[in-house]
Amino acid sequence: MNFKEQLIHYPILSTVVNAAEELGAEVYIIGGFVRDLILKRPSKDIDIVSVGSGIALAEQVAGQLGPDVQVSIFKNFGTAQIRQGDLEIEFVGARKESYRPDSRKPAVEDGTLQEDQNRRDFTINALGISLNKHSFGDLADPFNGLKDIRKRILRTPLEPGITFSDDPLRMMRAIRFASQLNFDIEPDTFDAIMAMKDRISIVSMERVSDELNKIILSQTPSYGFKLLYQSGLLAIIFPELVELQGVENIDGRGHKDNFYHTLQVLDNVSQHTDDLWLRWAAILHDIAKPATKKFDKKVGWSFHNHEEVGARMVPVIFRRMKQPLNEKMRFVKKLVRLHLRPIVLSKEDITDSAMRRLLVEAGEDIEDLMKLCRADITSKNPEKVKRYIHNFNIVEQKLKDLEERDKLRNFQPVITGEMIMETFGLKPTREVGIIKELVREAILEGIIPNELDAAHAFMVKEGQKMGLLVQ
Repeated sequence: MNFKEQLIHYPILSTVVNAAEELGAEVYIIGGFVRDLILKRPSKDIDIVSVGSGIALAEQVAGQLGPDVQVSIFKNFGTAQIRQGDLEIEFVGARKESYRPDSRKPAVEDGTLQEDQNRRDFTINALGISLNKHSFGDLADPFNGLKDIRKRILRTPLEPGITFSDDPLRMMRAIRFASQLNFDIEPDTFDAIMAMKDRISIVSMERVSDELNKIILSQTPSYGFKLLYQSGLLAIIFPELVELQGVENIDGRGHKDNFYHTLQVLDNVSQHTDDLWLRWAAILHDIAKPATKKFDKKVGWSFHNHEEVGARMVPVIFRRMKQPLNEKMRFVKKLVRLHLRPIVLSKEDITDSAMRRLLVEAGEDIEDLMKLCRADITSKNPEKVKRYIHNFNIVEQKLKDLEERDKLRNFQPVITGEMIMETFGLKPTREVGIIKELVREAILEGIIPNELDAAHAFMVKEGQKMGLLVQ
């Protein structure tokens, strides 16, 4: 099979061909770019393998492209990189690898193209395309990767136990590719993942979480999570999520399986957003249900306060899983804490006061909160879902109307602590805080508008009730 026609859309490859000819090097594109070319998926990363020095080839290519082209050289890894527009081209020498049992860092030696393909994780990533003049565009496919792509199967080039023992991160990558590409994992390969799952513990959590985030960002992330669960990997890397699985029955009454409910909410959210952190909020919204689960003979199962307990769990989970402990984490924590509020409002008579409080607490994240809450409406009873969605639509419209009228997003009362101290001649004291809170509550309850004249008059009146004198 030849890909000459497809490669002409990438002019830089002609320069690589000429540079390789000048160096007398044997050169191939290999890996994900070839796979995506066959699958007709966009790809901006091109990995080029030279049987010889990848750095020398990169420098030769840069020399032909002109003085403005910069080469980034990574001598420790024997690689070099050139950027051309939105393309990122990485050059490396063909190599073979060997591993120690206690490490995923290989001993690397120069190798042949065949040895380089042997070390690849999956047959679909071991495909090569020739960039040599005499065979330009020819496919090098020693492991029938093209056939596996057509059958939509993930399989390792070598015996899977060896592949995963050598580099256990490949187990996560197998599930990530299955989730991203909607491929099946070949049975012997999946059996090896189950057998080797404990070796994931030698991989840094940063690397594991990077693969997990890519699974979360796939089109239907539940598929990846189900594979993680079935393989046993999920219990090792994310035990809190596994604890959601299962249904307990007492006196003939059971609760829903919160693991599969969570995956449904994640898929629902993913239909409407590519935001990784909103998807994380979907994953963690019910994470505290096992810790808060109780059974009462009168009311059945309850998970009281699981949103508050869950919000406190978010930083703990993010810290352990090496996720960012910045505004991204705070966003997820906020949505976990607030995720029940709009749904509760949809079941009750809605007061403007309750709406105002929700708008104030959610602030700029109100739209994302509503996406999460809408995704959280799941049931096997379609009439129940229809009723909830109808009520939820009413809540959403009322929130929009109230926001347009009262402009409560990023709400701050017009009366500040400094104004209270100046009005009553006070120093920073408890009374200042009490008056400030009274003004805030009056605005949220709709007793006064958030306007200076009305709020100032209310402040004076409340201060005088406390025996304070206007200065």
